[in-house]
Amino acid sequence: MAETARSEFILGGQRSGKSRRAEDAGRHWLAADPGHSAVMLATAQAWDAEMRERIARHKTDRVQRVPGMRTVEESRHVPAILGQLSAPKVLVVVDCLTLWLTHLTLPLDPADALDEAGVTVATDALCQAIAQAAGPVVLVGNEIGLGVIPMGRDVRQFVDGLGRLNQRVAAVCERVTFMAAGLPLTLKGGA
Repeated sequence: MAETARSEFILGGQRSGKSRRAEDAGRHWLAADPGHSAVMLATAQAWDAEMRERIARHKTDRVQRVPGMRTVEESRHVPAILGQLSAPKVLVVVDCLTLWLTHLTLPLDPADALDEAGVTVATDALCQAIAQAAGPVVLVGNEIGLGVIPMGRDVRQFVDGLGRLNQRVAAVCERVTFMAAGLPLTLKGGA
């Protein structure tokens, strides 16, 4: 595992190893100094029984893999919570930006949905929070634009929106890593 970057964005497909890499960053950060702490800012919401089970399994697995990393759950106000959690000796892992965008654009209550301008404002706030973070930040997101063009208008808009979000976050982060089959490929920054 490379030295902890001030900010790292880890992208990849589903089950590519991106969350495991973020957890590894947390484990290495904690091991480096007894004064260090780490927190997982989890964006998932339990919409149904399967998702509740998935979230519970992730929590249990994370406690075993990274003892000492606490979890804070927040699905929409990620920039503000990131700013509150960040400190010089605290590594914050945000997992994941794809779900965060989903909660902003496709919330349980359609009245809470943000349009493209609202997403731009939220993305600006996130990029500012990353740039101003007092300690290291690791962000996880999905790269879903590598396949076929989606059939539905709403899905195409989401894929486009996620692509814009990923580009903005990659531009502000010191390191960008693409994960495939559990293997990291450094796209930006030192290895």
